[in-house]
Amino acid sequence: MKKIALAVENFSPFAGGAESYAVSLAAFLSDSGWEVHLFGERWEGYPPNAVFHRMKVPSFLPAFMKILVFALKCRKRMLRDHYDVVLGFGNTIHMNVYQSHGGVHNISTKKKIYAEPNAIVRFFKRITLFFSAKHYTRHWIESAPFQMQPAPIIVAISDMIKNDIKSFYKLPENNIQVVYNGVDVNRYNPTAGYSHRDKTRDWLGVKDNETVFLFLSYDLKKKGIIPLISAALILKQKGCRFRIVVAGGSPNMALKKRIKKFGLHNLFLFLGKTRNPLALYGGSDVFVLPTYYDACSLVVFEAMACGLPVITTNANGAAGIINNGEDGMVLQHPPEAVELADKMEHLMIAPVRLQMGEKAVQKVKVYTIEKNHRAMAQIFERLVK
Repeated sequence: MKKIALAVENFSPFAGGAESYAVSLAAFLSDSGWEVHLFGERWEGYPPNAVFHRMKVPSFLPAFMKILVFALKCRKRMLRDHYDVVLGFGNTIHMNVYQSHGGVHNISTKKKIYAEPNAIVRFFKRITLFFSAKHYTRHWIESAPFQMQPAPIIVAISDMIKNDIKSFYKLPENNIQVVYNGVDVNRYNPTAGYSHRDKTRDWLGVKDNETVFLFLSYDLKKKGIIPLISAALILKQKGCRFRIVVAGGSPNMALKKRIKKFGLHNLFLFLGKTRNPLALYGGSDVFVLPTYYDACSLVVFEAMACGLPVITTNANGAAGIINNGEDGMVLQHPPEAVELADKMEHLMIAPVRLQMGEKAVQKVKVYTIEKNHRAMAQIFERLVK
């Protein structure tokens, strides 16, 4: 039987992009006759036919040591047995297929620094990177596939990531394959989403004449919550009727103070972690993710599949499938509150957002999770001996 190994710290269909993707890919491969081995710290038992290898990383270790220990333990355990395919996600140093879901660390770090609104603090953060063990550890691990001989197959999950890898690692363009993220259109579609609309809006307490903007992320600051707060202030001052629903992460004290200072506490609804994003897509009108860097945000695909127009930045690989102003809206990086507010206000016009949402549905039909899995399986098959 064909054997494949995948390594992610937390195998969960309810976690972030790489984690949930790894679970869905593992399930597809298991159903396709592969013997699937999962190497991680935590596993929620799905897919049930997979073999889980627990990597115990001491919790008392500093962050950079946890990252390093995980990578080294995975390598040691994986080398014990033969695997036809070892898929690396950017957190391991042993693989024959590399598919980074975090992008190029040095590029992402430089762009994410702009999430700090204070220019002086940003300057000192750039300086401290030169002394950050975690920064160098992540870069060393990520660089592994570009130092290996023979080189692994390099798969980029968006054109943006392909360009980042090509420019940073000086890799020839034909050495990088692009396999875009995909969405489960059987689960995420306008009909399924709309079936939740009335119940979700009643639960949220929003009115029919209020435009609901959905922001879904576990890392609020790096995904653009601060420019979103500033944009909300601009819209409030214009007298616009809207609400902003935030799911995934929870606000820290600084964000709470900022929202209270601007008098926006009645406009923001923080829901925390959710296991039912479909209901939130269904109850919302627009999806907004003014991120500072995203390799290819899966939630953008999910929102589009549910018929929501999306506002995101050109630092999101998912923006590569959007025709700006037609089936979504793309902001410049770093996201500015004025530009964001302008696009949000434009999508408060119901006919505009409905037409854009319909086009978004048609666009994302090309990017299904089945197509993604089949493309990855074809790559894996080339390595089976």
